[in-house]
Amino acid sequence: MIKTILIATDGSDYSKTAVEYGIYFAEKLEASLIGLHVTDIRLLPGPFFGDVTGTISPPPYQDAIPIMEAALQDRADAILKAFQEQCGSKAVCRAIRKVTGIIDETIIEEGENADCILLAQRGERSHRVGGAILGSTAESVVRLSGKPVLITPATFIETESIALAYDGSPTADHALQLAVALSDKALWPLTVITISSDPKATDQTIKKIEPLLEGLAIKAETIVLTGKEDKVLLQFIQEGSVEMMIMGAFGHNRLHELFLGSTTSSIIRKSPIPILMTR
Repeated sequence: MIKTILIATDGSDYSKTAVEYGIYFAEKLEASLIGLHVTDIRLLPGPFFGDVTGTISPPPYQDAIPIMEAALQDRADAILKAFQEQCGSKAVCRAIRKVTGIIDETIIEEGENADCILLAQRGERSHRVGGAILGSTAESVVRLSGKPVLITPATFIETESIALAYDGSPTADHALQLAVALSDKALWPLTVITISSDPKATDQTIKKIEPLLEGLAIKAETIVLTGKEDKVLLQFIQEGSVEMMIMGAFGHNRLHELFLGSTTSSIIRKSPIPILMTR
């Protein structure tokens, strides 16, 4: 069960919505929040540069370096103060962390001390590639972190029901266990979605799922859809049937998802509701 949520915040509008979701989920799940701001080490100027002769010299702007560093630290302090103010008098804020490093790597490292990592769908520099596989901090963290990662959209809406995309893979089994636990804890009705055009495989999948749903105190159902996974799931999401989707970060074809674009990436980028990804 999720007891501690790490929220990476950069002060952007998307990030403020992420904090709003974090507070909401922490109260629903009786969890606590850790606010994290990472100052991108790539924004800090290097201490030296080489001239055309190969001589290493102090940079001409070295007097400005302390000012730049102080400005970044002041900004980090302001962002974390805003995080605390957004939490207000609520008892969910446990700690704040200010760290300098590579953003996605630092979030993953700090996330080892939490049960779940919460990130905005977009950040203040979402247009930069920054070394991530598909050019997104959120996608990079989803792919490399061993913890569940919750990606939040631009606009906050309360969660009244949740869905799970289930394909029978090991990650989907893990996601199913988490979905059942969350449904039971927060009393969220749960819809399990399986996408298949093979009746025999569908029957086997449903038989695998149903025993886990029988003991829930809240309504749970399984539905079968057909079509291309990302399009089907996005259509289901956009119909407004649920307010959070849970899914495994990788399906059966991991290499296809990793290198060629994927259901995972498409959902992360386009979903208007929070997506909780598990490994």
